[in-house]
Amino acid sequence: MATRLFDAKGVPLEKQLFTWKELAGNTISKLDDDAFTRVRIILMNGIEQQANRFQHHCAMLNGELREALAAVRRVEHHQQTMINWLISPDHSPLETTIAYEQVAIEVTAALAQQEPDDYLAQTYRFGLLEDFDHMYRYSALMDRVEGKDANNILQSYTDIIPGRPTVEEHRAPADDLRTPYDRASANPISKMNALTLVAGEYQTRDYYMNIGPTFTDPVARQLYAEIASIEEQHVTQYASLLDPSESWLEKWLLMEATEAYNYYSCMESETNPWVKAIWERFLEYELGHLQVVANLFQKHEGRDPAEILPTEMPDPIAYQSNREFVRQTLERELNLRARGHQYVDKAQEGEASIAYRSQIHADGVPSEIIAAGYQWHPGTELSRAIRAA
Repeated sequence: MATRLFDAKGVPLEKQLFTWKELAGNTISKLDDDAFTRVRIILMNGIEQQANRFQHHCAMLNGELREALAAVRRVEHHQQTMINWLISPDHSPLETTIAYEQVAIEVTAALAQQEPDDYLAQTYRFGLLEDFDHMYRYSALMDRVEGKDANNILQSYTDIIPGRPTVEEHRAPADDLRTPYDRASANPISKMNALTLVAGEYQTRDYYMNIGPTFTDPVARQLYAEIASIEEQHVTQYASLLDPSESWLEKWLLMEATEAYNYYSCMESETNPWVKAIWERFLEYELGHLQVVANLFQKHEGRDPAEILPTEMPDPIAYQSNREFVRQTLERELNLRARGHQYVDKAQEGEASIAYRSQIHADGVPSEIIAAGYQWHPGTELSRAIRAA
């Protein structure tokens, strides 16, 4: 039975409590848990990180909302802590990077297939092919720097082959902007999908910016710098899909609904029972947050939240391998490029993006250097050399 957003009151905010022990409690198994458990964990960390970021910005500009924002934000911070601390400490930074790209590929593919707006779906497929290539480049780096097979993390759900080449993804800023949805006519799931991808790409950008400088290998450092720049482009792309005429409270209401929807989706597909219990708990917490914001929305704007939100949760996000969908998208859309708000054939790309790439690539392209001659096979370069000998 679908969760009814307005009938389900959730846990009252004042009863949403934590202890340090549970915040930094059990971790998943890197190899024994299903890869999609980690996908859900990473995505929900990003969702909560974006909620925190938004609520701080909202508080800077809305004095009358500061107390409510502070109360909700404290719980959101602790939710993010519990979720992020589920990742086991035996993940290397590169293994976590591979996992982040799996999130970008599989979640974006799932949302592209459920998205009712053709232009938004096209935007998601466009970004998907770029993240898909990042997976390939980082897999080559992992093979050569750590001697590990990325498929140990991916568990054969996601292919390790080139996508739209990273070298060609760099664009002039104006070519990363998209036409926003119309707040008055857009389907609520379209708004939730866009907010979900903004959150996912934003945390990936931040992770790469923090992890990249910790490598000693100069090409690894450059590769993280290069792909972090593309993730910044992706944040720009997905954030530009949001209607700028939405009020702060309207966006906050949508974000709380998006959080609840994502926890509901995680709960419906989770295979690890104690992680599923966390999703169930936080769904109830988010429904409580939604009630708080709905009341503020009515008080300050005199509007009915039902104007903005669906009565029931949309169908949950499908957490499953999207291999065939990705392969079909590669075959059909690999040569698409962005020109302004539109998607065009490679031959029609604008001069501004071509000039930008010429400048940024002047001293070499790390994504090309690291993948030169690389083709994924089970095992690593070392194991192939041993077999050959």
